[in-house]
Amino acid sequence: MEEKEIGAITHYFGKVGVGMIKLTDSIKIGDTIHIKGHGYDFSQPVSSMQVDYKNIEEATAGQDVGLKVDQKVHPNDKVYKVIA
Repeated sequence: MEEKEIGAITHYFGKVGVGMIKLTDSIKIGDTIHIKGHGYDFSQPVSSMQVDYKNIEEATAGQDVGLKVDQKVHPNDKVYKVIA
């Protein structure tokens, strides 16, 4: 399984389980991402994304997106897109 780094976590909103990602590449609903942090490492499909509180289907490099995450994440965690 190949992976490409697409950004990093900048903030985590614990009450709603959302991580903010500063993107360096594109991502869309249905992609599988892999998040690596200090002491944890997990993959999940992208099921919900928002920019400025609006649901979006796709995001591009340079955008800050809110992404529903399965586990707690921390600033500077690396985010990778899994390439099948």
